[in-house]
Amino acid sequence: MLKILLTVVFVFICIALTVIVLLQEGKSQGLGSISGMADSYWGKNKARSMEGTLEKFTKFAAVAILLLALVLNIIW
Repeated sequence: MLKILLTVVFVFICIALTVIVLLQEGKSQGLGSISGMADSYWGKNKARSMEGTLEKFTKFAAVAILLLALVLNIIW
């Protein structure tokens, strides 16, 4: 029963991580990074923006997938 529950949680987190990564914007700054546009208000307060939140959830989901994969490998 525990194995099935962990497998369902693992699949759910994998799908969530895929969606989170696809929602993120590209990292290419283009010519704006040359003239200092990267230091704008949104660049400095990135952690409070939607992009910062998505990056934070990406890190948590990646760690959760790693830990669940290890646990499922030991149980399996």
